[in-house]
Order: sequence, then C-alpha cells, then structure tokens
Amino acid sequence: QVQLRESGGGLVQAGGSLRLSCAVAGRPVRGYAMGWFRQAPGKEREFVGAINYRGDFSVYVDSVKGRFTISRDDAKSSMYLQMNSLKAEDTAVYYCAVNRIPYTGGSASSTEYDYWGQGTQVTVSS
Repeated sequence: QVQLRESGGGLVQAGGSLRLSCAVAGRPVRGYAMGWFRQAPGKEREFVGAINYRGDFSVYVDSVKGRFTISRDDAKSSMYLQMNSLKAEDTAVYYCAVNRIPYTGGSASSTEYDYWGQGTQVTVSS
C-alpha cells in the first residue's frame, strides 16, 4: 500500500520559518505531480501549492506566493514545503498528496489526488 507521511510541523512565532517534509512509501513518485493542502479548524481543506512531475515548476495559492516554496527529490521519494515569513493565518494541518494523473503539472483540485498523508500541525503564534 502507498503511504505518505508528513513531518516538520510545530509551533513558531509570526515571521518565522518551517520546512515540511512528505515521505512517500510503496512506490516511486517519479512521473506524478504532488501537492500540498491545508485545513484550519472549522474550515474546508484548501489548496496551498503543487509541483509538476518533473519538478521544474510549481504553482501556489495567492496567499502564500513569495513565502512558500515547493521542491521534490524523486530519488528519496520526498517532497518539501519551505515556509517563510509565516503568519497566523497559516495555522492549519498541512497534508501532502500524490496526483492520480501521471505526467501533469499539478492540480489545485483535491479530487485529482489519490493518496494523502495524516497531516502535520503548523501553529503560528500572533
């Protein structure tokens, strides 16, 4: 079975940084786009960003552009989310996911992802 595991979350002050990791087990990630989503308490899951299957471009929701950067290392079956200049509004559980459609640029729609991790909590104090 394919398993995803997020790590790197924690409690930080506004303006601080965190680096989240997503480790994928059960299959190589080569050939599949991957994405990050987040869910704040009492709110719906929302798209954060995605990286295409080649790792040469990525897209982000407007609220994190210029602050968050996604990267991937297919040899390690891993994806990363570098978060800088964190704000209180970034507080949420962050989830990584693998796209079900091969060789795409990544999608903002959660319905296009088959595999999800358990999530890692990010809390930004205000």
